[in-house]
Amino acid sequence: MAQPLTVPSMTAGADFVLRPWEMSDLPLLREAADDDYIPLISSVPSPYSDAGAQAFVRRQWSRAATGTGYPFAIARTRDRRPVGAIGLRLSDTGEGRASLGYWMTARTRGQGVTGAALRTVTTWALHELRIPRVQLLVEPWNTASVRTAESAGYRREGLLRGWQEIGGRRRDMLMYARLNSDRPSDGRPPTGS
Repeated sequence: MAQPLTVPSMTAGADFVLRPWEMSDLPLLREAADDDYIPLISSVPSPYSDAGAQAFVRRQWSRAATGTGYPFAIARTRDRRPVGAIGLRLSDTGEGRASLGYWMTARTRGQGVTGAALRTVTTWALHELRIPRVQLLVEPWNTASVRTAESAGYRREGLLRGWQEIGGRRRDMLMYARLNSDRPSDGRPPTGS
């Protein structure tokens, strides 16, 4: 069994912080449950219930406790109000790779928050945790998520046909990845692996 992990708090740009999930984050989960897409790609309960939302938060805690991942709530710095989620899954670290997933509520989309969170977790995973490869999947139609991945320095590697079931249908997914030997998205040279 993997060792328990401590989910750190990290700044993501000037106005946002990545932090561990709290039971006080249930209003975010209520909002996410009403989104047409978030419940399809995550375990956010839909329809919403307090019991389901509390179980969601406990699952996030369990990922860290069992060493399977680092789940973060993305929160505003000024009031710690959460606006989205990003998580680093460690199930394939023995193979030298980890996976990232993220979602953002509608009211915060398009403001660069997801990109800042993605750059922060990616840099931390590649250079602090020394994971050689971080990858993520995006549905081909999701141009906003494609732009976010590419702006964070991820390279498109290919189309995985019928890769994942979403909403009761097999969906194609685009594979994106960053390597710890890649040049960071800000143009600096890599920091070595």
